[in-house]
Amino acid sequence: MSAEPDGPEDRLRRLTTIWSRALYPVTSTSLTRAEFEEQLLPLGRRLSELLRARSFDADAAKAVGAALVEAHCTDPEALSRTLDCVDAYLVLYCGGDGPQDELRMRSSRLQHAMAAGYAHALRRRTLAEQEAIAQAALRAQGVVAQALHASEARFRAVFEGAAIGIGIADLDGHILQVNEALLRMFGQPQQSLRGRRVQDWTHPDDAPQTWRLYDELVRGEREHYHLEKAFNRPDGTVLWTNLTVSLLRDADGRPQYQLALMEDTTERRLLNLRLRYEATHDALTGLPNRTLFFERLEKVLAAGDGQRFGLCYLDLDGFKTINDSLGHAAGDRLLVEVADRLQSCATAPGEMVARLGGDEFVALTTGPGTDRTVDELAERIMNALVTPISIDGRDLLVRGSLGIVEGPASERTAAEVLRSADITMYRAKSAGGNRSELADPEADARAITRHGLTTALPTALERGEFFIEYQPLVHLGDGSVRGAEALVRWLHPQHGVLGPDRFIPLAEHTGLIVPLGRWVLEESIRQARAWRVRHGGQDAGPLRINVNLSPCQLSHPGLVQDTVDILERAGVTPDALCLEVTESALIGADDDLLKPLRRLAEMGVDIALDDFGTGYSNLANLRRLPVSVLKLDRSFTQGMQQFPADPVDLKIVEGIVTLAHSLDLAVTVEGVETGAQAEQLRVLGCDTAQGWYYARPGPPERLHDLALADAKG
Repeated sequence: MSAEPDGPEDRLRRLTTIWSRALYPVTSTSLTRAEFEEQLLPLGRRLSELLRARSFDADAAKAVGAALVEAHCTDPEALSRTLDCVDAYLVLYCGGDGPQDELRMRSSRLQHAMAAGYAHALRRRTLAEQEAIAQAALRAQGVVAQALHASEARFRAVFEGAAIGIGIADLDGHILQVNEALLRMFGQPQQSLRGRRVQDWTHPDDAPQTWRLYDELVRGEREHYHLEKAFNRPDGTVLWTNLTVSLLRDADGRPQYQLALMEDTTERRLLNLRLRYEATHDALTGLPNRTLFFERLEKVLAAGDGQRFGLCYLDLDGFKTINDSLGHAAGDRLLVEVADRLQSCATAPGEMVARLGGDEFVALTTGPGTDRTVDELAERIMNALVTPISIDGRDLLVRGSLGIVEGPASERTAAEVLRSADITMYRAKSAGGNRSELADPEADARAITRHGLTTALPTALERGEFFIEYQPLVHLGDGSVRGAEALVRWLHPQHGVLGPDRFIPLAEHTGLIVPLGRWVLEESIRQARAWRVRHGGQDAGPLRINVNLSPCQLSHPGLVQDTVDILERAGVTPDALCLEVTESALIGADDDLLKPLRRLAEMGVDIALDDFGTGYSNLANLRRLPVSVLKLDRSFTQGMQQFPADPVDLKIVEGIVTLAHSLDLAVTVEGVETGAQAEQLRVLGCDTAQGWYYARPGPPERLHDLALADAKG
């Protein structure tokens, strides 16, 4: 029987465990890590509830951030590690079966609110500490009247040793004393500050109530106030502070001095601004990213009141060819130049340009007359691409396909608008590209319907016409069977058994590779569990299943979640699975494309680079890819079928094996057909092999028999 899948509480516990492990090393607490994990569990549960809530509750998310401060997670690394953990694992473990795009958008908004709550709570804590210092100063002033010498020593110790800036001025605003911390904050010697007037420190960013509160204090109408205030430093930089100003009275209660306590918040403010900017802007082009665009679009669509919107969805024609031929760096420079040109097209009020990812950009315009302005915006965009872009001395002609959606606000959701724009853009691309198309509801409906039509592939999947054959993977050192590669076949009613080369390209073109790939993964994992059980238990034996992953599956947002669900339902540990991705699929892959593979690798799933040597990738790129296995293409072993073996082929394979092992990568060889080949590959240091010499692809029982024979031998 399959093991029962983990429930929501187990997934929540897993998220909390990862969170506590990341946060515990930078937390000042006397708790053990297990106790600290229990302290975080209610916060993780609250985040899970907020992620799946019908409406977004920013205050509740801020409360989670504030709770971290109360738990003494105040180290500068604490917030960054928390946000990284929430970004990587909240949707994965707590999102359930909800729409992934919306969940990731909700997760991003939760992170922003948590950061705001964290910063606010940290500020309150600092203000409380400042108030304690102020009270100490007041008590010291009171004791002056009774025991001047003793109190002066105590007050001086507090004054000079404080980590925050402290200044004392008379009621006219003349500065009388400042401590060393305040001098360091301003970068000025004491003589340049003493004698200055407080009123001279105005700043353009002062809050409207700043000087009203100050006047009330020096008149004795209030005892203290605190706010955020900026100061100009002599070097031209700006010092941001949390400022608390208190009134000091004499023994008879008459106002006598004013005491200012300043905490330097410049770095914290810059960090918050940077976090917000990085979360909402594209790292390459500096344009707003998908998150910020969706926030803006949702606000526009929720406005109503007769407002209209216009949206232009742009995809560059032939960008992959440019990226593949000139390299990823050249492609990046091209995208930056395109982004600059698009930015210059959307300068009117209510217009913005964003990069959704890859070579996809979107421009938005709002207002009462968008039926006219969106056409003008689209024309400016197309004209902006006419002039060639110079990259590495080459003038590249860049063209684009543009989908235009225009209409009244509040009639459609942001996801529906973007889907319509996407469909329209692909209609323009199918018509030859380098053109724009206006969205047509009927055309949209036809395109959406086409995805749901019962065609040969989904019907075959529903009727169970697919089956899987397994080709064993053999260890070259001892000849033992280490696992198998799953190879899907289609038993077509009219054409008989079809190999993957006949239908996989069709499945990728229609998008049906995703459900088909999910089925292959489910069946293969179930078979892997059956093998392990037959060999003496869940953890017995090294048998592992290799499953091919297409480029379309690699970019599918549900890849990680689907894989986790399948493994958990089958009760199989991640180390039983190896996902094979072709080298061509990873040529020039950016971090967004590699992110799902990295997450799977972190969970324990092996990643193999299939057909290695057939593409044009830079060998140095292997270091940044999350792969643990190289699968050499069969073209490298063809020269070893003859005797003597081709010395050039031997040198190439030897070099690749040496490189792979230096990077801690195992090497698997395909297409082994003779014993001489197998022995030569063993001598060269290859780890595992597959091919007709060992066995042709066949039913799962054949692999079991081979493994059993191997065990008896």
